Amino acid sequence: MNTVKVRNIILGEGMPKICVPVTGRTKEEISLRLEEALETEADLLEWRADWYEQALEKERLLELLDFLRAALGERPLLVTFRTREEGGEQEAPREAYEAFLDTVLESGKADLIDVELFRGEELLRNICRRAHEAGVAVAASSHDFEGTPEKEEIIRRLCRMQECGADLLKLAAMPKNPGDVLTLLSATLEMKEKYAGQPLITMSMGGAGLVSRLSGEVFGSALTFGSAGVASAPGQIDADRLRSALELLHGSL
Repeated sequence: MNTVKVRNIILGEGMPKICVPVTGRTKEEISLRLEEALETEADLLEWRADWYEQALEKERLLELLDFLRAALGERPLLVTFRTREEGGEQEAPREAYEAFLDTVLESGKADLIDVELFRGEELLRNICRRAHEAGVAVAASSHDFEGTPEKEEIIRRLCRMQECGADLLKLAAMPKNPGDVLTLLSATLEMKEKYAGQPLITMSMGGAGLVSRLSGEVFGSALTFGSAGVASAPGQIDADRLRSALELLHGSL
C-alpha cells in the first residue's frame, strides 16, 4: 500500500495519526477552538468550514485560510466542507461546493482537502486532478449517519474513491448494534488486505463505535479523529486521551 506524506507526517505507516477538528461559526469562535486544538498533540488539524457562516464567500474564506495557515505553522491542515446531507452544518449546491474547493486549492494554504464521494464521481476525479497539480492531497469521503452499509457496499464505496484518484479513502457510519461495528472493522480489514492501494480512514461513530477509533493499526485505518473541547462527530474523545490509548495498543503489536 502507498503512504501519503503531508508536511512532517506520513499516513499509512505505524501508529494511526490523530486529527483534531476545528469548528466555529465566526472567526472569533474559530480562534478559540484553534487555541484548544493547538494545545493537543494532534498530528494535523481539520478545519470544518461548513460551521463557518461565511465559508461560501470567497473573500472571507481566503481570510480564514490565511489565518489558519499562519497559526498552524508546519502542522498539516485538512480543509473540509461537510454538506448537510452527510451530517454537516450547511447545504451547498454543487456549483458552490466546487467553487469552495477551487478557492481552497487556489489559496495554497491547505495540505489536504475533503471531497464527498456522493457529490459525484466526475467532480471527485476533477478535484483530484486539480489538487494533485497544486500539490494537495485529497481525502475522498462518505458518511452515513442513519446506519451502517453492508460490508460489500463499504468496500465498493472505498474502491470507487480509489478509482477516482483519491489519496485517502474515508468512510464513517453509525452503528445500530455491536454487529455493525464488526461489519465496519471487517470491511476495513478486507479492503486493506485485498484492494487498497491508498491509506484508509474508517470509523464507526457513537459510543459503541469507539473501539474502531482506537484499533486502526490492527484493522487498517491510518487516521483517527479526536476532540479538543467541541467534538465534530458522535464518539470523538479527547485527543490526548486518544493518543495514550493508541500508544498502548501500538506498544503491544
